[in-house]
This record gives sequence, C-alpha cells and structure tokens, in this order.
Amino acid sequence: MSHHHRGQWGTRAGFILAAIGSAVGLGNIWRFPYMVASNGGGAFMIVFLIAMLTAGIPIMILEFSIGHKTHKSAPGALKALNPSWEWLGWLQVFTCFAIVIYYSVIIAWSLSYGLFSIQGLKWGTDTAGFFTNEYLKLQSGFSLGNFNIGVAIPLIIVWVIILISVIGGVKDGIEKANKIFMPLLAVLVVIILIRGITLPGALSGLDYMFKPDFSKLTNPKIWIDAYGQVFYSMSVAFGIMITYSSYLPDDSDIANNAFMTGFADTSFSLFAGITVFSIIGYMAHSQGKAVADVAGSGGIGLAFIVFPEAINSLPGLNGIFGLVFFLVLSFAGLTSAISLAEVVISSFIDKFHFNRKKVSIIIIVIQGAISMIYATGSGLSILDIVDAFVNNYNIVVSGLIEIILVAWVYKLGSFKETINAVSEFKIGVWWDFCLKFLTPIFLAVMLSLKLINDFKTPYSGYPTWALIALGWSMPVIAFIVGILFAKFKDRQPKINN
Repeated sequence: MSHHHRGQWGTRAGFILAAIGSAVGLGNIWRFPYMVASNGGGAFMIVFLIAMLTAGIPIMILEFSIGHKTHKSAPGALKALNPSWEWLGWLQVFTCFAIVIYYSVIIAWSLSYGLFSIQGLKWGTDTAGFFTNEYLKLQSGFSLGNFNIGVAIPLIIVWVIILISVIGGVKDGIEKANKIFMPLLAVLVVIILIRGITLPGALSGLDYMFKPDFSKLTNPKIWIDAYGQVFYSMSVAFGIMITYSSYLPDDSDIANNAFMTGFADTSFSLFAGITVFSIIGYMAHSQGKAVADVAGSGGIGLAFIVFPEAINSLPGLNGIFGLVFFLVLSFAGLTSAISLAEVVISSFIDKFHFNRKKVSIIIIVIQGAISMIYATGSGLSILDIVDAFVNNYNIVVSGLIEIILVAWVYKLGSFKETINAVSEFKIGVWWDFCLKFLTPIFLAVMLSLKLINDFKTPYSGYPTWALIALGWSMPVIAFIVGILFAKFKDRQPKINN
C-alpha cells in the first residue's frame, strides 16, 4: 500500500514543533497556574509529573505509533486496527470540530486585547466591567441578539489564518506556520518571564505557587485535576497526535519524539505559571493584599480581567508588555487551533479523497459561520457550557474507550515491537502497566465523580434546558456523528490526481 501521495513532514523538527504547538495552548497559560495554586502548589507539581509519566507520555507514544503505523488520520487509523472502530475516530473528529469553533473566539479576544494594550490600555480601571459590558456586550439569559462586530472582525481574521495554514497541507502550510509561531512564542514568553520575575513582590507570588502543601496529596481532587490537566494540555485523545504522526517518515524515533513533546509542553506550562504568579505577587504587593486574595480566578477571568489589571499597575512600558502577553496567548491558541482544524480536514480527505483546498474552504467557512454565535450577547455563557462539557466528557470518554480498545482488545505487543524497532529509548513493562491498568482506572474514576457531581449540582447554576441543549448534547451528538460517518462507504481515489 502506498501512502506517499499523502503529505509528509519536511523535517523531524517540523513535526516536533507542530506537535508541541498543538500541545501548548491556552490551557498552559490560564488553566495550569490556577490548577497549581488551587491544589497545594508544589504538591500538585509532583502529582502532575507523575500524571505526565504514567498517562500523558504513554498515551502520546501510543498515538504516535498508531498514526505512524497506519499513515491515516484518526478514523482511518482506528479502522485499520479494527474495521468496527472507525466511529471512535469520527467521535474525536466531531470533538475537534466543536472545540476549534469556540477556541477561535478566545484567540479573537486575545487579538483585540493586544490592540487595546497599545491603544493606551483601553480597558480602563474597571477591567471586569470593560470585558463583560463594553467589549463582549453581555446580556443576561440566552438570547442571540446584540451581534458584536468588535468580536466578529478579529474572529474572521483568526479563521483566515487557520485556513491559510491548513490549505497548504502539512509541509507547506502547517509546518511553515509552526516554524513562524513557535520560535516567536518562545521569545515572547522569555520576555514576559524576565519582566515578571524582576517585579517587586514577585517572589511571594512564586512562593504561593510552589510552596508544597503535602497534606493535599491524600485528597483525590489533586490527582483528578492533575490527570485532567495532562489530557487537556497534551492534546491526547483528540485524534490530533494520530493525525500529525500519520505524516511521519517510516523511520521516525517515536518514543523520543513523545518525550520531547511532553517535556516541552510541561516546561512551557511552568514558564507560563512562573510569569503569571510573579505578576500576581507584584499586584498583591502593590495593593497590600495577600497573594491568595488576588489569585482567586483561573480561566478566562485570569486572562482578560486579572491580567489587564496587572498590566495597568506596571511601572512603565505597560502597553508593550500587554501587547506581548496577548500575542503569546494568540500564538499559543493559533498553533492548537490549526491542529484541531487539520484533524477534521485530513479525516475527510482520507475517507472521501476530496481535494484539500476545497474541503478546507468548505469546513472552515462552516465553522466560521457557526462561531459567530459567540459574537452575540450570550457568547460567553454558551462558550462556558460547551467548553466544560466537551473537555470533561468528550475527551475523557474518547480517551477511555481508545485505551481500552487498543490496550485490551488489540494487543499492545505489536505496537511495542514497532516502537522499539525505531526508537532509541525502549519501552517496556511500565508502558503496558500504565495503559492497561493505571490510566483507564484513573479516567473511569474521574468520569464517575464528574457525573455524580454534575447531576447533584447543575454546572455554574445555569438553567437545566441550557445545560442539556449546549452541554449534555455534546457527547451525545459526538456518538451519533461517529456512528453515522463510519457507515458511509469510503470513496476510491481517482487514479489521475
């Protein structure tokens, strides 16, 4: 079987940069520092490293080898392992399709805020009020009125960048985009890091972030959060790593690539955390408050409310610093958005042999059109619900099913031989143990606790109908889409293309 008509990475560095680009995203910057702080600081770091070595990297090695072995995107790769598994690949495709639609919106906000930084810190002193009222023009309840052109324009720019990157294919599009965005991202992060650590009060922030509270190690929450963060952060169980590795040459060192990607992702999270907390420490210092009082929020609030406030209080070059921070958010977001879009597009190309340019334009236009829902007065509430359910259910469920099928039904042994034949670092018993027992048990426990919790108390107090329509529907639609697309017949490629 020839797979050489498919694209291939031009260089090993190109592949690794793209894999790191996918793994390094918004989650590293605004979710990781908050997770560390709310879970006992240094104690969380220990658990996080354990989670990375027992779940993140083993699954990444597995997904790299699935893509590398089959040379197909997620649905085709899983189908090649077993004809009845194709639906799981399409479930992952739907998840990527849904995520990139709202992920693009957060990147659009970041671009806007980069611009506000150099417009004399346009957000003023009431950063929370500016974000929700003046910028997002939020309305209470769920009405799609109040279309917001200030969000729509940067959103269109984001979709154009994603489209240009995926139309070119792997070597000419994605690899080139990552070779621009990733080095830029690294340089910008270093600039912010240095600025952050040199502020007065920075050390008290770092002390708060890293001081280990070992009593938390016995609390199951810290373990669940750490494993959840590893999945969220490393792009495993999305179909992304299977798709990216399907473009690898046959002799690629799989285990090493996975370790390099995992450690780069974790280092980036650490740098982002140090930056965020040194600035929070500075804010606490200048306001005469305790660090814990300033560091109350993670997520969107941290990036668009707490950070602008921090930028206001900097002693000079505020606008430049703000621009750099929001560019970091934008680039980290874009490299991940490109990988999410590629999963969807490559799956259609592999199954139906459509022309890449056509399929890219059609899919991106559809996604761009749907994303305009988030540029309405209810955009933030809708985004909050969709994000919570896709991350907690779609990804965890697809990860759990994928691992059980591949580790228990399809034997891991055949993968191990393939991996060890091409890798310097040989994998052995720990890999089997993690994938067969440790990770699936953890994911199953995580899922059950989450379900119990969500049935007891409705998420964030939203009305039940909204949670059903926007939240619970996500995993359900994903299953339906998976089963439907797997039923379609594959089209044969035309000989003359």
